[in-house]
Amino acid sequence: MSAQVADRFETARAVADAVLYEGYVLFPYRASSRKNQARFQWGVLTPRAFSEAEGSERWAMRTECLVAPGASPTLSVRVRCLHSQRRRIEKVLDGGFEAVEYLEVDGTLHVDWDEAIDEIVDVTPFPLLLDGQSEWVETFSFDGGTESEEVRTGDGTVVGRFVRHREPISGLVRIVASRPDDESPFVKVAVTVENTTAWRRRGVHRDDAMPLCLISVHTMLGVDDGRFVSLLDPPDDAARAAHACHSDGAYPVLIGDDDVVLSSPIILYDHPEVAPQSPGDLYDSLEIDEILALRVMTLTDGEKSEARGTDPRAAAIIDRCDDMSPETLGALHGQMKPVRSSTGPSNDFEGLEELGEFETSGGPDVPWWDPEVDALFDPWTESVWIAGVEVTKGTAVRLVPSHRADAQDIFLSGLAATVAGVFTDVDGDQHVAVTVDDDPATEELKWQGRYLFFHVDEVEPLIDRGQDR
Repeated sequence: MSAQVADRFETARAVADAVLYEGYVLFPYRASSRKNQARFQWGVLTPRAFSEAEGSERWAMRTECLVAPGASPTLSVRVRCLHSQRRRIEKVLDGGFEAVEYLEVDGTLHVDWDEAIDEIVDVTPFPLLLDGQSEWVETFSFDGGTESEEVRTGDGTVVGRFVRHREPISGLVRIVASRPDDESPFVKVAVTVENTTAWRRRGVHRDDAMPLCLISVHTMLGVDDGRFVSLLDPPDDAARAAHACHSDGAYPVLIGDDDVVLSSPIILYDHPEVAPQSPGDLYDSLEIDEILALRVMTLTDGEKSEARGTDPRAAAIIDRCDDMSPETLGALHGQMKPVRSSTGPSNDFEGLEELGEFETSGGPDVPWWDPEVDALFDPWTESVWIAGVEVTKGTAVRLVPSHRADAQDIFLSGLAATVAGVFTDVDGDQHVAVTVDDDPATEELKWQGRYLFFHVDEVEPLIDRGQDR
């Protein structure tokens, strides 16, 4: 791997690592926990024959993204995944080794566990041809094998061993570059990762397939002399080409200076970052570090012993939380980031009082987060004008989600709904809260105060509820 490729993806490494190990081992970090017995949920590519027989797992993952090219663009592609390795415990008995369910050594309870090896496939950087369609195919393979590691007590006595076994896996990366249409200035890049491992076993049990799977597959793309276009919020001149990009099992987002894309099996926003306050991975993406750290501190010594014996990564979590200083824990408790310019007015409402729009008893220095300011807006009586219609509580609308804020929006598009309120956020933007008509859970959700929220350009007023929906 060249230094250029290594540096290119360094900006994506922290987020990619979080994606790679998402769900690898979950609180309470013990192998006996039921959460840790149905594992490797995200980005799994099984052998094709297994996938076609079992019916619910993918054997291929496809990423499509858009490049605004310079004169001589060059593309770099990296694929990362986990390779499952089964670790079994054997104990010294009668001069030999015998498989056991667990082995306790110096206060640590070792158990069987499916470990994971971090695998990387780097495609040699290649020029993006700007005319016609180009295709590159690169095959790869991960070696199988069996190794053993002695388990010793503190005085050096061998009391058992770990036996690790992994299966060989093969796959390929297929890259296709083309113009979305003859007049488009952009280049569409499609990267498909396939599991080409043979599957000749009887039955279709998922646990049997895991050793032959590509797990937590994600793709990183980098471009020189060009930039990637956001698919979540494309500029107007790229909107048509961006909407023609269709990924399968992957969600590409921008990283860094828009010269890198991270395409993962987990939905992210453009330019995701790992919070600098987080002292280490907890393998539960978007986790609340403080709460999980406090939960780890409540584990019994026996539970911590088993967690340490489950996996070195789990042991690192237990040790880190046990040794966490009050200052480190305090840094995880509530972070406030400024959302106003320090050079602007003291708040967005300054000067509006003179216009008679509203009054605040606290004067112009009332901060935006003060409840007094929040009380200025009543979502149950507020309204917003959409397509010449005043939309307020009770207005009938049709949902036309377009901001790609949630993957579930595809199930809501075109449905009729009723406005529950019009909300104004701290930036002054308005959002429409709705309940979906004919949803049997509507009354229960209303009782709980739960609504679906949309931008004002994502709803269309229905003047007559009787019209076609």
